[in-house]
Amino acid sequence: MTSVIEKHETRQQLLDAVELMPELPKSVREVLRLSNDATTSQKELVDVIKRDPVFTLKMLRLVNSPYFGLSREITSINHASVYLGLNTLKNVAVCLGIVGVVPHFNPAGLEMGAFWLHSLAVASGTRMLGAMLGVSRDEAADYFAAGLLHDVGKVVMALHAPEQFSQVREIAIETDGVLSRMEMNHMGMTHSEIGGLLAEKWNLPRGLHDALRLHHTPLEGKPSQLVDCVFVADQIAKKLAFGSAGDYTVLELPQPIQDRFSLDLNGLIKEMGSLDEEVENARIFIQLGEPG
Repeated sequence: MTSVIEKHETRQQLLDAVELMPELPKSVREVLRLSNDATTSQKELVDVIKRDPVFTLKMLRLVNSPYFGLSREITSINHASVYLGLNTLKNVAVCLGIVGVVPHFNPAGLEMGAFWLHSLAVASGTRMLGAMLGVSRDEAADYFAAGLLHDVGKVVMALHAPEQFSQVREIAIETDGVLSRMEMNHMGMTHSEIGGLLAEKWNLPRGLHDALRLHHTPLEGKPSQLVDCVFVADQIAKKLAFGSAGDYTVLELPQPIQDRFSLDLNGLIKEMGSLDEEVENARIFIQLGEPG
């Protein structure tokens, strides 16, 4: 049984750890700053990316991959911005930047290959669910980014409170419990809360902030289609065993979410027959995002 004092100490340790997480690359920080300014032109955003040759190369490789499936080769960031739109370009930059600053290893034994496979499945599922609800291709980039980054708070726990996080994961598995509830009971906060704090540290857009913070509690606050899609995609990824992020309990969809889709979880899975292919095409985000 974790004492109140131990829980408080772990919580403070995690709060401090958020500040120890690396900053995003300068080019990504500048892209985020400019994208928050309604007066920013396409040329300004493109010029920022072009100043970083390595990042530019990675983005072009991604744009020309099967993930986007464009009919012609894109040879410049200028062309990419025209074909994809600035919002998609911004989200690509953010995803690659964050994957690049997340360490490959951690002392808690959170296996990052399985972690990113789960995250890719949630990202692909979130994007597909958004498309089912009629979001545009450009807006769908927000959905993919939210799914890809939804569990990044777990990495902070695995890095900076490894013993406690390992114990909590074991308890969740042994009791078939919900990991986020075990985190709160034994560590004083959840990975979702940490994700929200990271979103603030990195100045991520509000929608991403809400998705990271509320993806286990989608009925908190005002209704959000994006948060609902991340929640559902997370359950689908767990049910279909796409990788693992230490949480195996598949939760039922709350009635308001079922009403939004007019389907239950099994019905949604049947509608998403191409998830395997989507995840395979999305693997390039991890391959290109990792340093080296």
